[in-house]
Amino acid sequence: MEKIHAFLIAVMVLVVGAILVVALAVNNSSKEKQLFSVVGSGTIYAKADIANINVGLKTGVKKTAVEASQESSAKMNSIIGELKKLSIDEKDIKTSDYRLNPVYNWTENKGQELTGYEVTQTLSLKIRDMEKIGEVIAKTTEQGANQIGDVAFTIDDEFALKNQAREMAIEKAKEKAEMIAKQTGMKLGPIKNVAENSDLFANPVYSNAKMDMAAGSGKEEISSPEIQAGQNEIRIDVTLTYDVK
Repeated sequence: MEKIHAFLIAVMVLVVGAILVVALAVNNSSKEKQLFSVVGSGTIYAKADIANINVGLKTGVKKTAVEASQESSAKMNSIIGELKKLSIDEKDIKTSDYRLNPVYNWTENKGQELTGYEVTQTLSLKIRDMEKIGEVIAKTTEQGANQIGDVAFTIDDEFALKNQAREMAIEKAKEKAEMIAKQTGMKLGPIKNVAENSDLFANPVYSNAKMDMAAGSGKEEISSPEIQAGQNEIRIDVTLTYDVK
């Protein structure tokens, strides 16, 4: 009889424990459902103050690697010299690519034959005087650059602009949350979490990937193209998570 009594007590303890676990799980689930999130976006438009551009050259096919390297060095030195004349600071001129490649020709009779060598060299430039973009393109092309492109416009210091966009995003998120709460009868509690996602978008920019007209003597006079920087869009998305009463 005592064994049966002890067994019943043990069963009751297990049942009560199971009920408590279920209750806690339901309670936790209920708490999760009491959170409400809303997203607000803030956008600021500003004129770019820096142009990033790649200026490069590709030599013709030379019989030896030395000849290809010599031609590349001579032309690139002239390009860099021209950039310095345009007051482009050395810290804003960076070699981003240099390749010395063998060139092969394949024929049915002889198969693959080495015909020579060519060099491709690219400079990444940061232009701080926006009025000089077209002149940089024209003058470097005159000195032998035949691969110019990847123009992108950026803002040197967007910290203050991001602060403005963030403030706007938070205000919009709060307005949206209050409107939804009013329309649904929901009562908002305090903000429990804030998440941010920011991006810097540039308008379509000038890209000149077809500057092969100066690949001949490298001394033709090129008129400066007109470059339109447009505006950059700084956007910040903010997610506010509220407690629901």
